[in-house]
Amino acid sequence: MLFGLDGVEIGLIIVFLCLFGGILSGFPVAFAIGGAGIVSFAIIAGLDSAGLLIHQAIDTSSEAYNALVAGGARPESISIFRYPELPRSGMPVFPQGWETALDRNISFIVNRINERVLAGAAIETLLAVLMFVMMGITLERSKIANDLLTTMARVFGPLPGGLAVSVVVVGAFLAASTGIVGATVVTMGLLSLPTMLRNGYSPQIATGVIAASGTLGQIIPPSIVIVLLGTLAGDLYSVAQENRAQLAGCSDALTYLGEPAVVSVGTLFQAALLPGILLALLYALYAFGYALVNPSKAPAVQLADGGGEPITRAERFTWFAGVPVALVAGSMLLSSLGVVGSQGLRVDTFTDMGETASLRTNVSDECRASMIELHGQAAWDDAVAEQKAIDEAGGVEQSVRLSPERIVELRAEKAANAAPIGTGVATIMVMLGLVLALARGVSPSASPTPLLVGALGIVLGLLADILLIPATMSSGATWLILAIPVGLALYGCAHGAVRLAGNELIRVVFPPLVLIVAVLGSILGGITNPTPAAALGAGGAIMLAAYRKLRDQDRSPRIILFSTLAIVLAILIGINFDLRINMEEVGFESWVAFIFAYGAYLYALFGLLFACWVLFAGGVLSPVVRETAKVTSMVFTILIGSQLLNLVVISFGGEHYIQQFLMSFDNEFKVFLIVMLVLFFLGFVLDFLEIIYIVIPIVGPVIYGGSFDPKWVTIMIAVNLQTSFLTPPFGFALFYLRGVAPRGVTTGHIYAGVFPFVLIQVVGLAILWFFPDIVTILPDLMG
Repeated sequence: MLFGLDGVEIGLIIVFLCLFGGILSGFPVAFAIGGAGIVSFAIIAGLDSAGLLIHQAIDTSSEAYNALVAGGARPESISIFRYPELPRSGMPVFPQGWETALDRNISFIVNRINERVLAGAAIETLLAVLMFVMMGITLERSKIANDLLTTMARVFGPLPGGLAVSVVVVGAFLAASTGIVGATVVTMGLLSLPTMLRNGYSPQIATGVIAASGTLGQIIPPSIVIVLLGTLAGDLYSVAQENRAQLAGCSDALTYLGEPAVVSVGTLFQAALLPGILLALLYALYAFGYALVNPSKAPAVQLADGGGEPITRAERFTWFAGVPVALVAGSMLLSSLGVVGSQGLRVDTFTDMGETASLRTNVSDECRASMIELHGQAAWDDAVAEQKAIDEAGGVEQSVRLSPERIVELRAEKAANAAPIGTGVATIMVMLGLVLALARGVSPSASPTPLLVGALGIVLGLLADILLIPATMSSGATWLILAIPVGLALYGCAHGAVRLAGNELIRVVFPPLVLIVAVLGSILGGITNPTPAAALGAGGAIMLAAYRKLRDQDRSPRIILFSTLAIVLAILIGINFDLRINMEEVGFESWVAFIFAYGAYLYALFGLLFACWVLFAGGVLSPVVRETAKVTSMVFTILIGSQLLNLVVISFGGEHYIQQFLMSFDNEFKVFLIVMLVLFFLGFVLDFLEIIYIVIPIVGPVIYGGSFDPKWVTIMIAVNLQTSFLTPPFGFALFYLRGVAPRGVTTGHIYAGVFPFVLIQVVGLAILWFFPDIVTILPDLMG
């Protein structure tokens, strides 16, 4: 053996050195990965042909090996790591020659590109990367960070370490709206770092908090890391659990687990929300605690007031806390009492299919033993009892078509049990009430008459729903009755919106906040998958940037505002009316609603095209499109190059060798801890994209093939990868910040500043390790 090492081990070293050398060469990373795969394969093939690479494999013809198999050991579980005493035989790392391996690699890379990049099921999800990148770059070009940093600095500045806390808040906000680490770090470095240094902040805390806050976009949804990692994790988890089920003696993962072995990007977004907020909170607490211990290095700063009417503490409490809480709590109380609820009369034309047993019980003895070990004897006994009851009842009840008479009866039952106030009406009225309350709070000395008119409209709307609108009334008649009350409420809200626009905090935060809620809400609420939501975000970002551009040019943004209202109108019509005009019988109301919804859609489309023209004429759209194409092309090129490098590792047995090493440990936690440590240290020299597409496919079958929740595994990896942006010497956030830092800020200052935040990342990982419910609670509640 060369240097006393196994041939596969030397091959892995060669691959790593080629990859590392390619990255350090200054050649674009997207091409360096593929080049490293080609060069390393050539070197390994040459050494193998010269007879210098010998793999010491277990001799499967030996008596000791056959005795192990006869004793019940599975051949796939026998490795040199678990049974080092077994006889071995030397063999080339390419048993059939490097020519065969090369031919197989070329075939595989073509198939994998077709499956994972061009035409596979994952391509739709990967398109979300393009949309989210465009959304982030557009918002970054719209100067949203400038306004947010100025506003948040005025809010938090008077607190100890307030400027640092404001950077964390803005970083979290930008993470949820842009998710572009480089743009966030550069923008905050240009705007916040000079201000913090001028006000007496030490370079270490200033640079550390900016670099760390900029990386929150890697974990707070919508995160490109989670999109990329999620598409890969879904495939790895499904295949790994199928293999696990086969080893357990079961036919498939659904039988063995009792549930489908799937994990989606949308579910991972739900799982990542609380960990992202946790990290932001830890950053802010550290900044605040640092300021308390070192007040001279992070002093409180009183910045110039942004204007606005003075508001007393009592008025703040009443209109910003008391009334909003009362409105929300009151609606929840009325909902629990049955006063607010569904008024829908829709009835399915088929009955529901009967429930099956919680577990499949018609399995082999080996599978039954494995399922009892996994789920417990009590769960198995319950499933057996459930299946027995189903069999005695004649089998699972089938779905059957309901008769017209039965449908009429069910509709009458729903009408009789309908709540006095519909959920939709109550939701709209609560939202209008919140607008009126906040408007009163930001301008308490202004005339309350318009707001009182709006409040009167809300009360009349609720009374009309209770007294005049039965559940059987059509949507058209319902809105005719509500027209006057809603008109009064909108009149008050129109005056309230003018007052809210005069408040700097609301004017700056509200527009991007609405966009974030629309994008994340549609994903977290299960309304749609990440790709349409990302398209919504990209379109909303374009309109928001155009609105900002028009305001900067002292031009009227009326078309953008009306287009936004058209979108809201189209959504409301779609919720309240049946727009299916291809049915045999279509009522007059449905036709009218369809015409209005179609008109609103056309106007919204016109508004989006107008926004694109405004940005194009202003010199914004072209750079956005170029930068989006550049980033997206880099991601997909890295994806293709990493597939090539992975195939090289597979071809000489490197992947199997690593997996055997990990599977030689009987403790799942120990295996996952080893993987997490490897990922952490690889983050010092590799980018997150290289780790995702090169390392995760190798270790994924092991860490996703156990009993751990795949959501927890994926989010732990994502948080670990976030750390790679902060770890010297190749942390990208450090490079971004160094490029815009003032001359007095050295690289040593930046390294010293990020060190506590790297420790905070480790603390965050430890918290998620010992309290996994932080990751899983939200998906479980919303699932």
